Amino acid sequence: MDFFTRAQTSFLSWKHGTPLPSGACASPKFQSWHTFDPVQRWIATPSDIDTNTPADPVGGADTSRLVLLTWNIDGTSPQTEKRVTEIITCIIGLDPRPDIIFLQEVSKPALQQILKDERVRELWLSSECDDTSWGDQSFAVMTLLSKARFMTNTAIGPIWRVKFPSHFARDALCCDIFVASSKEPSPTRLRLVNVHLDSLPIKPSHRPKQVSIVASLLRVAGQGLVAGDFNPVLDEDNSLLEKNGLVDAWTVLRPGEPGLTWGLDGKQPFLPNRLDKIGILGLRPHDIKTIEPKTISGSFDDEPLWTDHHALVCSFGLVDE
Repeated sequence: MDFFTRAQTSFLSWKHGTPLPSGACASPKFQSWHTFDPVQRWIATPSDIDTNTPADPVGGADTSRLVLLTWNIDGTSPQTEKRVTEIITCIIGLDPRPDIIFLQEVSKPALQQILKDERVRELWLSSECDDTSWGDQSFAVMTLLSKARFMTNTAIGPIWRVKFPSHFARDALCCDIFVASSKEPSPTRLRLVNVHLDSLPIKPSHRPKQVSIVASLLRVAGQGLVAGDFNPVLDEDNSLLEKNGLVDAWTVLRPGEPGLTWGLDGKQPFLPNRLDKIGILGLRPHDIKTIEPKTISGSFDDEPLWTDHHALVCSFGLVDE
């Protein structure tokens, strides 16, 4: 079985012009990017590399820095429509506005709300147009890319999911982008991986294997990052990035600062923790900060926050730029 899986992965790697690890645990399931068209529907849009040759990003624009936001938006709290709408409003109001948005715990009602928001339709490309690629998951991860950035001066590559060994049917949402480099004649491939690792201190834990799979995906691409909810609830989880050759952007840029992203509202049964992380390979992180969720506008103090997680916002670029 491993032989056929490896052969299939090799074929898909060639077909999509995308370097992939040969291990059976990183078997990809490709999907499409989506854009909203004037006929009032989300439609599949081809990546810039349906062949093995990526389109050159438009020259002259500043591609030295990209801004990533990653946010677990809480797939179980009530008032999904209001919470999601205010999260989108918060993101749009950021300066600079993120080029890349990773969302975790996107429930099916939340997905519907995101996809019908006129601002999302205008500003971003979406990894999803419905929940078809989610399988049996009640919530999943999704990625948004800025049209202003990725339809002008940064080329987009394929997008695919890799199913994790998991107690919760979790997966990694992967994509490649291509940015211009002053040091190289051709665009540089960056791999972006959006994750929500297994929850809870269940043993045996699948998180070490999940991070190992992601690291192999990044290494074969040469440079990139993984971001999302890492759920580091066991002692062994605290060093998973470093053990897999990845750099924790928070500890590099803010050494000694706790960087807590969960449990700060005092309503959780566990101590506050830095559940959300960004791990990088072959990139230079420039700045990182958290964003605190607020209470829904016009609600009382006992109403839910937008989400139980703080967001992470990180700017980064190529090492030599």
